[in-house]
Amino acid sequence: MEVIELRQTRQLAVGDTLVNAFGHAFEVTKVSPVGRGIRVQYVTADGVMGRFTAAPEAVSRVRVDSMSQVA
Repeated sequence: MEVIELRQTRQLAVGDTLVNAFGHAFEVTKVSPVGRGIRVQYVTADGVMGRFTAAPEAVSRVRVDSMSQVA
């Protein structure tokens, strides 16, 4: 079963996997501050690069690896 966690955009890190409402996955390649917002660059499974800018308080859906749940 795939586990999805909600995180604030400012908590994203390179290597995180974002998941949209349709279940498509995007790997975060760079996170940087832009003014009061956060710019997130990503790559799709097809190798298409993209980016979006969001408020730091915005929420993103992140796929959680089973290894990271071991605590």
